[in-house]
Amino acid sequence: MPHPTIKRLRWLGYAEAISWLLLLFIAMPLKYIWGQLLPVKYVGWIHGILFILYCIHLLLAKLLLKWSWGKMITGGIAAFFPFGTLWFDKRIER
Repeated sequence: MPHPTIKRLRWLGYAEAISWLLLLFIAMPLKYIWGQLLPVKYVGWIHGILFILYCIHLLLAKLLLKWSWGKMITGGIAAFFPFGTLWFDKRIER
């Protein structure tokens, strides 16, 4: 059974990836094709909050689970790439 911090980190990674998809494929077309500005504002906010929470949980995992700096930094760098959080999730699963 994974540590609760890992479970939250995994959940946040998936939520962050889904929010990126919503931002890219729903909110951005609504803005640039149909002139609807609010979806980008709200989905962007949600995506940003999930990103920050993901990074905070990476730090918590480092502190509570004694992760190496390299593992934490790899997770942080992965968060900047599309679906990088999903790639990192598979990596920590091993």
